[in-house]
Amino acid sequence: MNLNVGDVFTWTRTFTDEETLQFAQLSGDMGRHHMERDEKDRLMVHGLFTASIGTKIGGDLNYIAREMNCEFIRPVFTGDTITCELTIIEVVPMEGYKKVAMKSVYRNQYGKEVLIGTSRGIIKD
Repeated sequence: MNLNVGDVFTWTRTFTDEETLQFAQLSGDMGRHHMERDEKDRLMVHGLFTASIGTKIGGDLNYIAREMNCEFIRPVFTGDTITCELTIIEVVPMEGYKKVAMKSVYRNQYGKEVLIGTSRGIIKD
């Protein structure tokens, strides 16, 4: 795959109650803030579940992460639609693979940032 600095990839998803409860079971994170509904009858989505939108893009690129940094800015709730915009910020050709760095910005349906992050890893040739 030809990958260049400045390439941008996006993925959008809407989080459901069922998926959020499944993630709680799979991860073992059943903190009250994820299991009890708020005044609008929503569940708070796990931060790492939110961050998984970016891992979908990484999977499409056959990217193997070696380092990931996330800053969780505001909560995400079931029913929210989140878009991850991932930008390639570095590509270094090596023998048999490329070192890749990327930054990502996650925004909710109102355009507000909910998560920002960076990642470094490789893509095998």
